[in-house]
Amino acid sequence: MKINLRGKTALITGASSGLGAEFAKQFAELGCSLILVARRLERLQEVQKEISNRYGVPVECVGMDLAEDDAPQKLFSQLEKSGRTVDVLVNNAGFGLYGDFRATSWDRIQQMLKLDILALTQLTHLYTADMVKRNFGFILLIGSTGSFQPTPSYAAYSAAKSYVLSLGEALHYELRHTGVKCCVLCPGVTKTEFLDVAGQQPSTYQRATMMTGDAVVRIGVNALLKGRASAVSGWSNAFLAWGTRFMPRQILAAVSGRLMR
Repeated sequence: MKINLRGKTALITGASSGLGAEFAKQFAELGCSLILVARRLERLQEVQKEISNRYGVPVECVGMDLAEDDAPQKLFSQLEKSGRTVDVLVNNAGFGLYGDFRATSWDRIQQMLKLDILALTQLTHLYTADMVKRNFGFILLIGSTGSFQPTPSYAAYSAAKSYVLSLGEALHYELRHTGVKCCVLCPGVTKTEFLDVAGQQPSTYQRATMMTGDAVVRIGVNALLKGRASAVSGWSNAFLAWGTRFMPRQILAAVSGRLMR
């Protein structure tokens, strides 16, 4: 069954660049009005201008740091007060940290966990309840190929993304008798600002498997609309994720640590 999203509204976090901006384009292509959220308002407005000119859909920008305390609740209340109904939630905001766990500042780790786990969970909680009341909605969470194994040099990030995958797949099952679908997209390395922000030069493995944002997002959108619980972008990434179930955890950690170098 083909899902018609024309006239629906998609809320996309972390939409000022990378996968978030690409999600905005692809949901605009499907006819959705957009609410774009990110810290960098000027970058958001550039995305807004491009999408409005190209697709002719309404685009609203909200400059907000979702890692701040109660920011997800403030965003939800703000949109609810203005009468905005969200039909699609793309929980894309997040970043990674590369390096020795001991040498990484606690402030950066805490900021990452607030955004990658707490903000994502709170927004998902708020909008799941709202969508179930209307018996319609789609929720896309962004995991990672790091969701499937411990990853030295990305220790806290990989652990956070394991949480996201577990949360999303459990929620997908809980919602099975409702009109709301939840899916987790697990990308591998993608041609975005991710590595620059994380502080890593791409490894040989990452250069060999790097995908474009357009391709990754299309896989995620298709999986969401088809009602899948999760999807891994790219056949090589999917094969490696599938293969993790056959390896002892300590060996997985060793292999994933080598692939990051």
